[in-house]
Amino acid sequence: MTTHRAPPALAHIDDTELERLAAAWRAQALRGNREAFGIAHALEVEQRRRQRPRQMAALAQDPPRPVRRWWQFWRPSSPDAERETMTAHRAPPQARE
Repeated sequence: MTTHRAPPALAHIDDTELERLAAAWRAQALRGNREAFGIAHALEVEQRRRQRPRQMAALAQDPPRPVRRWWQFWRPSSPDAERETMTAHRAPPQARE
């Protein structure tokens, strides 16, 4: 995957201003302005490029889930859950009279 640098004209624009400009140019493009289409596209590409590192950082913080095979649906997903199910199914001791 190649990383593209931001064009110098877009590098100085902060994220909120970039979002506002992209929305404004996209609105003009939707009204039929053909030149606005290219500008809106460039601004949206820059928005996505800036958001990508934040999204990847958020994904890295989530712990990975254990793999559960579809054919082992009867097995619990964690060792703690296995102990709980084993003790829950065990019959309570009968009181002798």
